[in-house]
Amino acid sequence: MLRSGEQPAELQRWHDRLEPLVAEARKRIAGVDPSELAARSGCARDPDGFLRLTCLWQQYLIDLPDLTVRQSDTGREPSAFTQALLLTYLDAADGTAPSGRWIAYRDLPGGMFYAQAFHGYAEIHLVRELGDGGLEAFCRAAERLGGERIEIGNAGYAFQILPRVHLAAVYWLGDEDFPSQASILFEDSATHYVSTDGLAVLGSRVAEALMEAARTRKE
Repeated sequence: MLRSGEQPAELQRWHDRLEPLVAEARKRIAGVDPSELAARSGCARDPDGFLRLTCLWQQYLIDLPDLTVRQSDTGREPSAFTQALLLTYLDAADGTAPSGRWIAYRDLPGGMFYAQAFHGYAEIHLVRELGDGGLEAFCRAAERLGGERIEIGNAGYAFQILPRVHLAAVYWLGDEDFPSQASILFEDSATHYVSTDGLAVLGSRVAEALMEAARTRKE
């Protein structure tokens, strides 16, 4: 488990790579026709030239051709991490349709190396935070976040995290012999849009959102 002030290795690696990631993405995206960019990424293209997309329940506008990123509701510039995520998403997007085939983090390309860490800071943490009323709290939180029910585990919900990237959260109720478990699952098409370490960060953000939704409900 992470101590206070610590962060997952994947997130730290993203922070370390932000500047070159964004610079390279901007350079490549600048040469792509906006209509093609929208088609490949699944973004909406506004009449005024913006690309519009939702990421982790927040809508953003990306101005073309300068590629500035703003929150659509406030007009504010998001964090460096969010800008890097959105611009590298546009850069990587190749138009592959979301598959609907769910896999664990360890089954993503290169995912086995960080699978145990991801399990600890996202999945185990989620079960512990939900506590004794875990299954009920999980369902309430997932429905509050707009999750779509899927037939995996005792309860499973899929979330659209980016236009062409979906993640799922699944809860298995424990018994006398086995504790309750939670999993964050990924479509096997997700790495056509986001790198494996970026998906780890998105997975941890989904777990955090579920925990926050469960806490808010209690209050």
